Amino acid sequence: MKFKDYYESLGIERGASETEIKKAYRRLARQNHPDISKEEGAEERFKEISEAYQTLSDPEKRQAYDELGRHQPGEDFRPPPAWDSRFWQGQPHQEEDLSDLFEQMGFRSSQRRRQAAGVDFSIRGHDVEAVAKLSLDEVCHGTQVTLERPGGNVSIRVPKGVAEGERLRIPGRGGPGIGGGPDGDVYLLIQLLPHPLFRPAGHDLYLELPVTPWEAALGAQIEIPTLYGRVLVTVKPGSQAGQKLRLAGKGLPQRGEGTGDLYGVLQIVMSKEISEPEQELYRELARASSFQPRPKFTGGTIHV
Repeated sequence: MKFKDYYESLGIERGASETEIKKAYRRLARQNHPDISKEEGAEERFKEISEAYQTLSDPEKRQAYDELGRHQPGEDFRPPPAWDSRFWQGQPHQEEDLSDLFEQMGFRSSQRRRQAAGVDFSIRGHDVEAVAKLSLDEVCHGTQVTLERPGGNVSIRVPKGVAEGERLRIPGRGGPGIGGGPDGDVYLLIQLLPHPLFRPAGHDLYLELPVTPWEAALGAQIEIPTLYGRVLVTVKPGSQAGQKLRLAGKGLPQRGEGTGDLYGVLQIVMSKEISEPEQELYRELARASSFQPRPKFTGGTIHV
């Protein structure tokens, strides 16, 4: 009789628990199932793994197997007499394989015979982790993403209103199940692509809003872009750099109901080239104005 080390086949210790046996079996069976793995020898490894599991997952079979003792894989051996009289009932078995021996021990039910034949074997498909990099326009309107998975690509609908860092679970669209087992799930991590104008913060958007010194001083109506079209906003007289103009409902949509806001952050900008007439106007403004922009800096001068 040829010995097979079922524990070695599953990559576990002889004292492994039922949970450890099942976990090792599922992992190895998924890797080597002929419907998934294209590696040479995968089908033979799958049969070996299944045979080992059928023995070690059955408490009575496992006890009988453990009583055989330790031998090298492929080594010719004969079960001890006590084991032989208990299970073999005196039948000759010198040419039998260990798997045949367990079959004749009468431990198998009809269901286990079907499992060993690969008919009633089922494993849940593996979960798929993926990243969806979306534009702000796709977030506003929803989109489709295509993922590669074993057995073919799958198209996933991403609803509008997802946010940066959100992790979506799409049931049943992951790896295919084996032997009628359910398909796994897809876990989709949302990442937002950079936008040339808008900076998202949750469902709100921020836009740097450049204004001239006279627009900030005198006030103005200016046209700004949004994801939903251009709108007019009012800059009040005496506006300061860093001040925020809030446009309610012009941010990113939220899942379900509601929309974030758009904040225009005022940036007072100067031209790099100032003409002589412009310089004269600034000199006149400097002479006419009593405004002190640095009141906290007044006092004695410290030379450095």
